[in-house]
Amino acid sequence: MGTRVISSTAAKLAAAAGLAAVAAYATVALAGPNDNELAVDGQKYMTEVPGAKDGPLEKVYSGWRFRNEATQAMQLDDFDNPGFTNVETGEQLWSTVDGEAGKSCESCHGDAAESMKGVRAQMPKWNEAAGKPLTLEHTINNCRTQNMKAAPWKWESNEMLSMTAFIGLQSRGMPVNVKTDGPMKAWHDKGKEIYYARVGQLDMSCSGCHEENYGKMIRADHLSQGQINGFPTYRSKWQKLGSIHRRFKGCMKNIRATPFKVGGDEFTALELYVASRGQGLSIETPAVRN
Repeated sequence: MGTRVISSTAAKLAAAAGLAAVAAYATVALAGPNDNELAVDGQKYMTEVPGAKDGPLEKVYSGWRFRNEATQAMQLDDFDNPGFTNVETGEQLWSTVDGEAGKSCESCHGDAAESMKGVRAQMPKWNEAAGKPLTLEHTINNCRTQNMKAAPWKWESNEMLSMTAFIGLQSRGMPVNVKTDGPMKAWHDKGKEIYYARVGQLDMSCSGCHEENYGKMIRADHLSQGQINGFPTYRSKWQKLGSIHRRFKGCMKNIRATPFKVGGDEFTALELYVASRGQGLSIETPAVRN
């Protein structure tokens, strides 16, 4: 197949169109995040916290606060939350023996409600053996390949999404608490650089939507701050759960940029930085979004 070539003139026009689109939706004001309260089975969740003193946001809001009431309602009841189908699958996988070592997750970690409590809230987390931070997906596959002697799961496979949903549920209600100092600092700084970089034919950045224009409309979408405290998240657009990196990839494709590799260092650094912007928000896994 031949390579598609876009002329410099066309590229400039596309970039200009992107800038014009930003200017257009930036002028379309909508009420900011709603005041609805997220409480499931009597447990209240922090969907609004003060921003960091040296951070760019005065207040930090969960994406749940920007969704319409119909979407919010699905998350208010675990029975109606479509992400719980995966949670149930993940619970089954937790105790399923797999691999040459004849082990399951439960063989080493026991009761997930105890051993996995708080794990999701700290991800990505520094791994000394790897010499870099690992996401929850990386950590799961490390356990599978090294301890269980089993094949790794694909990033967006039903098995991986189910396990990350099940493990994430054990941290539900706990505050996001990622580390950004020590060896994590260089990765955090790299993620920040990526977050503010203008890329793609539309010459846009993550910050252009989720920092400068949250609370406004871009077409039919009510822009949130892009917080990731609810992943893996069930999106009605996907009709299934999806990972943080899938969302990053989709955003990059939307602005006609070449996405980084899912599971690669760039998206891991970006995940760390975005998670740090939501410090203190409650983990909502599995969240529901549109």
